[in-house]
Amino acid sequence: MASFILIHGSWHGGWCFDPVRKILEAAGHEVIAPDLPGMGGDEAQLRKATLAVWADFTAEICRNAAQQPVILAGHSRGGLVVSQAAERAAETIDALVYICAMMLPDGMSRAAFKELEGPNPAFDAIIMPVFGGAGTIVDPVAAPAVFAQLSPAPLVEAAMGRLMAEPHGPRSTALQLTEARFGSLPRTYIECTQDRTIPIASQRKMQQLVPGAAVTTLESDHSPYLCRPSELSAMLIAVANAVSR
Repeated sequence: MASFILIHGSWHGGWCFDPVRKILEAAGHEVIAPDLPGMGGDEAQLRKATLAVWADFTAEICRNAAQQPVILAGHSRGGLVVSQAAERAAETIDALVYICAMMLPDGMSRAAFKELEGPNPAFDAIIMPVFGGAGTIVDPVAAPAVFAQLSPAPLVEAAMGRLMAEPHGPRSTALQLTEARFGSLPRTYIECTQDRTIPIASQRKMQQLVPGAAVTTLESDHSPYLCRPSELSAMLIAVANAVSR
């Protein structure tokens, strides 16, 4: 049985994976879905939350996973964390999974990729800075139409009520990756065709920037853990089965 380490995206916490957790744990797998340090914190906590801190935090979880293989998966901004953690702890990880996530090359930041993407007016309109730019929050009323327009309304309402402040630092930090470590691990990209946060064109641009990932496709919004939890869980298990052979 595998250990799945699931890293949440911006403004969320590990709780967003709860529907997937239930499915994976029922099948006998270990699931670790932490809240990244500093999420929802005050100004000092937001400023201390760097990509390096998050990568070290995640790498340590990978090192202590109880079951094999170890599958490290990230959603959305969580892809940055997955990549940088893989560089630190490649020897303890069997595969990486990007769930409509930031899969960027060495030397590129989320902010830099945003410049390549071009405008996304609906997404940009829901984001507001806090604490002098130390972090951002999103409008919980407008967010469902961008994050989860196809997902069940009760689940979306509950999730939107738990969104929290996101540190700004990690998105502006360039990744530091090598072929010998990050590049040595098998990668799967789960693209979501109805995503309004990271549109499918952007997801496929990242697949071109970092070639070599196996690609699977979900007809889902940006929240596949709410929209398609059974299908997403099956895709994660398939990755574990592939590296267990």
